[in-house]
Amino acid sequence: MDSLNLPDMREEQAKALASAVRMQILHWLKTPGSNFAEQTSGDPVEIGVCVTLITARLGMSQPTVSRHLELLKRAGFLRVQRIGKWSYYQRDEKALKEYWRWQSDTL
Repeated sequence: MDSLNLPDMREEQAKALASAVRMQILHWLKTPGSNFAEQTSGDPVEIGVCVTLITARLGMSQPTVSRHLELLKRAGFLRVQRIGKWSYYQRDEKALKEYWRWQSDTL
């Protein structure tokens, strides 16, 4: 996560989850092995899922998908790994659990 203070981070996280597209991405990345089994560049469970496959699955332009992924990453919900010229995305389960725990305790 970047250097946002906690209230700002919680607002960033709420905004990130306020999109059906971003929720769908998080849902797919929960079980990347079954949702992106066609990935041949590496095990999607181990290295994450290539942005190209997420883009194809969503049927959107790459810049639009990259913006959605960036918002999830800034919120701390995704980790990105660069391998060569490709970016691979994985859920950050710890950050997601912390957010849900905070939300449950606060609301």
